[in-house]
Formats: sequence, C-alpha cells, structure tokens
Amino acid sequence: MSELVARTGRQHQRYQDGYRLIAGCIPFKYQTIGEYGDDESKQVVVLMISSASGSGLVFPKGGWENDETAEEAAEREAVEEAGVRGNLVHFLGCYPFKSKTLQDEYSPEGLCKAAMYTLHVKEELEMWPEKSQRERSWLTIPEAIQCCKHVWMREALENDFSKWHAEGMNSTLQKTGSKNSLG
Repeated sequence: MSELVARTGRQHQRYQDGYRLIAGCIPFKYQTIGEYGDDESKQVVVLMISSASGSGLVFPKGGWENDETAEEAAEREAVEEAGVRGNLVHFLGCYPFKSKTLQDEYSPEGLCKAAMYTLHVKEELEMWPEKSQRERSWLTIPEAIQCCKHVWMREALENDFSKWHAEGMNSTLQKTGSKNSLG
C-alpha cells in the first residue's frame, strides 16, 4: 500500500473574483439501530472531525487545486482530513464565508467559497495523513447541528443536507466532474 500524504501549500490553489475556492463534503453512512437490522431500523449518521485549530467540530474541506475537479478535491480532503473513502452522491451547494486565518495575496480579505457535497462512506481508514491532528466523531444529524463550529457548515447540514435526506437521498451526481469555476 502506498503512503498517503496530504497536499500542502497554496501555489496550485484556485481563486475566482477574490475568493479562494474550497471543496468539501459531509460524509455519511447508515447506522443500524434496534435489534432487527432491516431498513426501518437504520438511521443516517454524519462524520465530523476535530478542527485543526483544536476547538469545535467541522466537516472535511480544503483548497481546490488547479489539477483537479471540485469533486476530486472533496474526495481528497475526505481522505486527508477524515480518513474515509466513499462515493460522492449529491452536490449541496456553494457556501461563501470569510476565513479568519487564510488571508493571502490573492484573497487578502480571506474570502472563500466552498463547493460542498455528500459522501456516502464505504471505507474508514486506520491510517490517514492528518490522523495525529484530527479525531473522528459519528453523530446523528441533530447532534451534528449542535456541534458544528462554522455557521456556513451548519447551514449546509441543517438546510441542504437535511432537505436532501428528507427527499430520499437520491444520487444526483455523474461520476465525471467539471474543472470549471464555481457558480
């Protein structure tokens, strides 16, 4: 097995109209509840990770780089930060936010725009690039809403993920992605 290494640096980051472009996901799986193991006794749980700054819980996300699609960036961040692999099944939307720590020459005000997806988790890795810096927590949707550090992530979960969940969690993504800019 090849060693997983997190990408670092900003030299290949995408920017658009003063925004640093970010990609991330809300990883989820079905958890059996009760004794029967049938479809009626399963609930959706989402994976949150400890923030790199040490306080609060977040979803995996990071810079979208020039050599990848937004979907590929979201999948890469899930592996690097949360140690999970799976299938992206739905695009939740784009969420603008202002970073308190990520100002640079291309985005001096720290403006970011995140493309967020849902990721149906198929594999939880024992080792991943940021394992020593992150802790994983599987939470119900109401628990995750209460624990979410960032308002924009909470909105993605509470509004868009919850709506998608209520509508049956249908797959809306093709496997091919676009390297075009965010809308």
